[in-house]
Amino acid sequence: MPARSEPYNAPAIVTFGSEQTAWRDAAGLTKRQLAEELGFDESYVGQIENFKNLPSEPYADALDTFFKTNGVFGRLRKRILDTRHTSILPPGFVEYLEHEARATSFKNFSPILANGVLQHEDYARAILSTYYPPDVLDQRVADRMKRKETLERTQAYFTMDESVLHRMVGNEQIMRRQLEFLLELSEQPNVSIDIIPQSVGYYPGIGGEFYALGFDDGSSIAYTESSGEGLLIQDPARVARHVLRYDSLRGHALPVDQSRELIRRVIERLEA
Repeated sequence: MPARSEPYNAPAIVTFGSEQTAWRDAAGLTKRQLAEELGFDESYVGQIENFKNLPSEPYADALDTFFKTNGVFGRLRKRILDTRHTSILPPGFVEYLEHEARATSFKNFSPILANGVLQHEDYARAILSTYYPPDVLDQRVADRMKRKETLERTQAYFTMDESVLHRMVGNEQIMRRQLEFLLELSEQPNVSIDIIPQSVGYYPGIGGEFYALGFDDGSSIAYTESSGEGLLIQDPARVARHVLRYDSLRGHALPVDQSRELIRRVIERLEA
């Protein structure tokens, strides 16, 4: 598996790499020496210890055999596999989901894809299948569908760039279902979906997706994501800036009724 530029923060991956470092140090070996003993590249050994790559089964077996651990590294690798559905999530997103589950207000800007809370199952599956192997895909899709419970208790505002409507995900049938699903959700009294048309051109804030959540106690958080990197924001001043950013972006959007009409026109083109 290719190494990542940024380290994984999943506990199982960090534990594996940390244990390797501890065993190697106890044996008085450098990374190069350990690599030679195991028959693997020194770069791979370093990637494991820096949490930037995942251990293969032969690699874990080689560590257990060399250090005579009675299967420690094999068990740690199994733990990585058991929890791998969270290992590729952006940093901060798992914690964000805990906040999302208790939010009472929800604001989201999406410049590229329909937000996960708004995704039809087929659309979500087409996206997630590019990240997850078949043996965990069904669970990941189910997890994403469960996020729709957010819409049952929140006043939710979604603003998206028109390009979201045109970006082909899966095939035309999947896209048509997704757009029809957006129309269906937009009819709910607590859900607002508006579109920033392409005619607006460039506008400040178009860079990445972000959320602003509010809670019963008056507190709020923000979460922003771009290029696979996520950041959970809890400082009130910084959260306030994201709320202001959302309100500013929404000022470029079509009114809700006109946004619905734009979605209908895109559906009609798919059916033509």
